[in-house]
Amino acid sequence: MSHEEKCKCEEESCDCEQDCTCGGGCDCGCDCCGGGHFQRRFQTKAEQIEALEAYLKELRLEVQAVEEHLADLKK
Repeated sequence: MSHEEKCKCEEESCDCEQDCTCGGGCDCGCDCCGGGHFQRRFQTKAEQIEALEAYLKELRLEVQAVEEHLADLKK
């Protein structure tokens, strides 16, 4: 059986005999799944700060939306 026949990453099941954690996207590294290139596992300190600041901004917007929704419900 060919690799393409065994690897069903779009169905979140990969039998290509590589570590695969398909979860909407495949990172098993096989060429048919768009892999075959190095994928970083760690972020620099600056990247971590940027990601956390973006996450904090999203959380603040969520809090604002919840507060507005609560205010509307209490009317």
